[in-house]
Amino acid sequence: MRVLDIDLDFFLADCCPLADEGQRPELQGHEPWEEAEVIRFLEEHCGLNAEAPIPGRVFETHDEALLFWEEQIAKGTLTPPFHVTHVDAHSDLGIGYPGPGFVLYNVLSMKPEKRLNLQAFYDQCKLDEANYLLFALAMRRVSSLDNVRNPKSRPDIPKELLNADGDIQMQSLTSRMFEKQNGPEPVIPFSVYDDWKSFHAREPYDFVTLAISPRYAPREADALAPVIERYIKKI
Repeated sequence: MRVLDIDLDFFLADCCPLADEGQRPELQGHEPWEEAEVIRFLEEHCGLNAEAPIPGRVFETHDEALLFWEEQIAKGTLTPPFHVTHVDAHSDLGIGYPGPGFVLYNVLSMKPEKRLNLQAFYDQCKLDEANYLLFALAMRRVSSLDNVRNPKSRPDIPKELLNADGDIQMQSLTSRMFEKQNGPEPVIPFSVYDDWKSFHAREPYDFVTLAISPRYAPREADALAPVIERYIKKI
């Protein structure tokens, strides 16, 4: 199955510095795309059709996508592992605090079923909107991953996640110690599109989600949310 996972901050002239809690980035230098350009990307590059919207949901922060996926898995409408196309100015693979170390050394030591206790990670302040995708990988929910980036995206993909072929292989000394118990961590084919114009979805999507991410986008970008919502059948 295939999931299209969109963040509103992709559709900006440049990436915004993270705003303080409760604040929004300034508009200057971070102007949102024109509506027609957003539509062209969604239809010509992602294969979406407003006449046939795809099931999904709109969230405030991007980590809610992970909660949505778990909800659909519990309902039997989404079968893991599934492909994710992550359309975002950021990789959300944990380049900042607390970094990938917690997942690589602590989470990977757990039995796969124990890794599904998301509330425990929230309680420890380890899971957030900047690393939820890293947790999804550790939970073995993702079979392959595309990262379609803003042309002005800064380097933020942790090198320790990648193997010699550039694919993701979550490994650490701890994970190797527990390999007999947990099995080997899967290799996840990983494609990065620094130029979104080179991206074209290979197959249709089963779910589409949108994160507003208010600390990463100026308030003026919110006007694009209803445009994207035309392609989402909210569930």
